[in-house]
Amino acid sequence: MTNVEAIAGFLEQFAPTRLAEEWDNVGLLVGDRQREVRRLMTCLTITPDTAAEAIDERAELIVAHHPLPFRPLKRLTADRPTGRMLLDLIAARVAVYSPHTAFDSASQGINQRLAEGLGLGRIEPLVPGDDGLGTGRVGRLSRGLTLGKLAERLKQFLGIDHLQMVGQPDRPVATVAVACGSAGELLDAARAAGSDALLIGETRFHTCLEAEADGIGLLLPGHFASERFAVECLAEVLAGQFPDLRVWASRRERDPLRLA
Repeated sequence: MTNVEAIAGFLEQFAPTRLAEEWDNVGLLVGDRQREVRRLMTCLTITPDTAAEAIDERAELIVAHHPLPFRPLKRLTADRPTGRMLLDLIAARVAVYSPHTAFDSASQGINQRLAEGLGLGRIEPLVPGDDGLGTGRVGRLSRGLTLGKLAERLKQFLGIDHLQMVGQPDRPVATVAVACGSAGELLDAARAAGSDALLIGETRFHTCLEAEADGIGLLLPGHFASERFAVECLAEVLAGQFPDLRVWASRRERDPLRLA
């Protein structure tokens, strides 16, 4: 029998919670550690759609990249969406585990996969931490590309048609920094690492202006696209580790942003 505790133990090895940022809320957030698991769903975020999918498919565990709850709750009622989702999941005995920024920084985590997907070599943490790991990644292209060509490579890797870019498409790029999600605060670290370009999911307008003034190109595929691919990879990892389980990445999850 595979229980929640066994899966949480594997995830702790795969993406150690000590790698998480101090402000984060990671690990087992909802549920009984002794609950048997036969069906496991991964997703980027628990939303009404993904929560309903897990309940409809009788999953015993959701591994969601983004934590739910994220901030401390003073009350748990059905008055707000977070409360309704948590109450529904608890009623259905669905546990919730979130690796979040621990998965971002893990040795086979999101930022490492993004860096490898761009074809970077000599990959190192952008902000070094313990055991040779840390926040973000930085590496070098074996052959220099233009910013526009690098953008095309990123779109192909993520399977997307569009992204936002700061900088001229013909700008030469050799050293590239990577940080998934909302990571504009790492612009200073990218500058210190001598980066020609920085891949982040999304950032503030003024960070874009600052990068432009610094001569650092930005690639912005969106928060969803910069991370969703990795929860699909995580489903494959978990299916390989626990072959007795039915494991899938949410099929109902969608990027809330649309092109008008």
